[in-house]
Amino acid sequence: MKAQVFYGPQDMRFEEIPTPSPKEGELLLKVEACAVCGTDVRIYYSGHHNVKPPQVIGHEITATIAEIGSGVEGYNVGEKITVVTPVGCGHCKYCLAGKVNLCSSFRAIGYNFPGGFAEYMILPQEAVRQGNALKLPANANLEVSALIEPLSCVLNGQEYLDISFTDTVVVIGSGPIGCMHTAVARAKGASKIILADIQAKRLEMAEPFGADLLVDSSKEDLVEVVKRETDGLGADVVIVAAPSGQAQEQALQMVAKRGRISFFGGLPGDRANITLNSNIVHYNEISIFGAYASTHYHYYEAAKLLASKRVNLERLITHILPLEDLVKGIELVRQGEALKVLIKP
Repeated sequence: MKAQVFYGPQDMRFEEIPTPSPKEGELLLKVEACAVCGTDVRIYYSGHHNVKPPQVIGHEITATIAEIGSGVEGYNVGEKITVVTPVGCGHCKYCLAGKVNLCSSFRAIGYNFPGGFAEYMILPQEAVRQGNALKLPANANLEVSALIEPLSCVLNGQEYLDISFTDTVVVIGSGPIGCMHTAVARAKGASKIILADIQAKRLEMAEPFGADLLVDSSKEDLVEVVKRETDGLGADVVIVAAPSGQAQEQALQMVAKRGRISFFGGLPGDRANITLNSNIVHYNEISIFGAYASTHYHYYEAAKLLASKRVNLERLITHILPLEDLVKGIELVRQGEALKVLIKP
């Protein structure tokens, strides 16, 4: 089979490698689509501590079941599935609570295990056992369904925020995740959504996803805009969907009393510390939440949400490329020329 194999930073090789056969408890999947994630971009350029070369990366996957290993029940050849990325230990406090994303020893498809930038992939026994092959309806669009993984992460982040119809929501960062946060907040009935970015082109691409106001924060003071748009009260919810410590600090300046802030985007390890005025948190009763990955149930919710059409993410897919053009797709994402790039093996 053909695969893109990661050998190290900026060393991705399009190769012919053996098609794997499923062992006991495993599934062989025919990859139908695998979207390029921002993490894939970082892996390509800088590597990742959980990716040991040579490895096939890619974790935003839809597939059909090609072959079923012995002992696997409940699946049929040809069924459409999406792959749940985290594989927990299965027995710690967090796994038992269904919070596999918080398992201290969890591994991940496309990182520790071979992923979706190949024609076929194996879903390992522990992943099959934990339900990581999530079935999709027979009429599911397998291109749009490749966005279930990032959408599930957005749903995990918004679970903490309790967005309602009276809320003004600010989303900082208009990349794919920011667009998804905007679309989900709109589906939840937020009264006003302000979407901000420092890249005008990104804001232009984000226009279809439901924000009431787009703000180029390289030209306007975002805090002043938010205060003006909320009669000086500030936003009820601020979602920082960008890897920016400055934006995280700025969130505290624009959030309303009893407001909720999501630090959704992680920061680079060498710039992970920010200055936080704890008196703002204390006296204004501010809640600050983190969000990391997602659970099996968030994947289920994301699949249902896409099927319901309450959130339409088709326009998020700006490029569809063949497997041999993966590096081109990674570069498009890095340069901000694309929102979501889909790779079709």
